[in-house]
Formats: sequence, structure tokens, C-alpha cells
Amino acid sequence: MKTNFFKFSILALTIVLSSCNNDDDAPVQPTLETKTVVNLAAPQTGGQGQPVGGAFTKFSFSENAIVTNDNWDIAFRGTTIIVNGGDEIGIADEPTRTGTGAVSIVSNTFSAVTAFPETSTFKQDGSAVYAIPTGSGNGWYSYNQTTNIISPIAGKVFVVKTHNGKYAKFEILSYYKDAPATPDATSLSRYFTFKFVYQNNSTTTF
Repeated sequence: MKTNFFKFSILALTIVLSSCNNDDDAPVQPTLETKTVVNLAAPQTGGQGQPVGGAFTKFSFSENAIVTNDNWDIAFRGTTIIVNGGDEIGIADEPTRTGTGAVSIVSNTFSAVTAFPETSTFKQDGSAVYAIPTGSGNGWYSYNQTTNIISPIAGKVFVVKTHNGKYAKFEILSYYKDAPATPDATSLSRYFTFKFVYQNNSTTTF
């Protein structure tokens, strides 16, 4: 009887230890980090009644860097933002879309956007439309005609399907160099500051 009890105790201990080991071996999801990009330059030529041109500044979320190859997710020129997915719009100097990128626009605080939006809400650039609309009030900014200041619209978060099928969310904080709290006529424009979170795994949350 004592022998059986001893064998049972050994078996139970083995099961417990095995369970603990399995828990230890379970993959740990990395904590997602909010990163901030400061003073991303988005120059353009022309404007004010003249044809707009100039190269787009291409950005990769996975690399957290400006890139010159096809591994870009979004690209900036002036107030225009394009995505690496869909068709060329037909504007001067736009890069070729080589990826499967798309954008869903969510009205919420940045931290509250934790789940990926429905697939049907994601849009790509097309021959007559941008995934991120241009123009005051329709896209990412509002324009004050009195002060000529461009202000990002608060609570507008862009969830991006990246060029290679991963996901990121970003929010634009400023359009002016060094992100002044109250930009004025002396502030240098076409310098984006934005924060983002990049999700590299197969989950559907941030």
C-alpha cells in the first residue's frame, strides 16, 4: 500500500513539473512599443497655383526609418500621404505601388485603438482617390484660412496594413518643425511628427 502511494506521489509530482515546464516554454508576446518620429521632412515643389511635384519621403514602420527601396508603407509629400498598395493616382513623381498596403481610419484616442478594424474598412490608393483623403477636414488635418496654419485633427488614428501584410497604427501630432505647441507664421512646415505602434506577429490586436 505504501509502495502504491509512493508511486502515485511520484507520478503526480511529474505531472506538475511537466505542466510548469510547458508554461515556461510558452511563447511570450513582446510588449508593443509606441515610437515617435520627429521632423520627417516632406518637401514638395510648386503649389500656390503651380503644378506640384517632387519625390515622396517613403517610410517603413518595421524599420522605423525613411527608406529608398520598395519596402515602404506610407510616403509623404506636402500634406499628401500615400500608401504602398493599390494603383497609382497619376500625380507627378509618385512612387510605384509594389505592396499590398491599405489604410483604415478610426476616430478614437490612440491608446484606445487596440483591435484591428474590419477588413472591409481598409482602403487602398486608386486612380481617383487616396486611402488617406487630402484636403482640410476630409483627411488628417484642418486648415485655418486666417492664420494659414495646418493642424492635425485630434482623435484620428490611421491603422495601416503594411506593404507586406503586417499592421501598424499611427497618429499625426504636428506638421511643423520641432512640433511647436502653437505654430505660427514663423514655423517651418512640411515636417511631420507622428507616433506609431508596429505589430509584427499574427495577432489582431495592438
